[in-house]
Amino acid sequence: MKNDKKGPQYRVNEQIRVREVRIVGDNGNIVMPTRQALDMARQQGVDLVEISPNANPPVCRIIDYSKFLYQQKKRAKELKQKQVKQEVKEIRFGPQTDDHDYNFKLKHAKEFLEEGNKVRAYVFFRGRSILFKEQGEVLLLRFANDLEEYGKVESMPSLEGKKMFLYLSPKKTAVVKKSQQKRDNERREAEAREAERKSREENAPDTDDSDDMPANGGLFANIKGGDELLKKLKES
Repeated sequence: MKNDKKGPQYRVNEQIRVREVRIVGDNGNIVMPTRQALDMARQQGVDLVEISPNANPPVCRIIDYSKFLYQQKKRAKELKQKQVKQEVKEIRFGPQTDDHDYNFKLKHAKEFLEEGNKVRAYVFFRGRSILFKEQGEVLLLRFANDLEEYGKVESMPSLEGKKMFLYLSPKKTAVVKKSQQKRDNERREAEAREAERKSREENAPDTDDSDDMPANGGLFANIKGGDELLKKLKES
């Protein structure tokens, strides 16, 4: 038996001083006097390891202590590898961002949300451009609406100093990041679909812009003040 000073410490063998313990193993569990459990461990050439001291009676395993520590470290490593670290990705706009720049940033925001990251989009008002704060709010509302399939709004646009922020969190659980080649292929396919859509729109008869927005408010239906913000977006 080796005593590992790193990580959680477990009582082993004579360190376990309760009257009886519950022994768990592949064949189930059984309650027995601690002295009897110690004798069983010695006969098998292994250790009596207390794994749940707060249970009544405490739960123990009869196992080689070094092997037990190895299993614990391996399990912790596997859990850590399965966890996906969530980051907050920033998207910056100006109050008069053109469509090309807007679409470029929209594409990146979709990728961030698909990968399980949060998105903090903001409009930076430089100098006298603060006069266009309502225009910046409309831009962020449009951004949130275009990302409705990928993310949900955590908080509506709010002005903090010279910046107006919008926070989005992913709708789906994080996925493993795609290879660059796969992402390039998907980007080209998306661009082709977008070109086809624009071609259809150019050849289609004019319609009222208000039809482009969901009748029930869509993304903003369940948010306080959403109706008023949606109205602004429709009027833009």
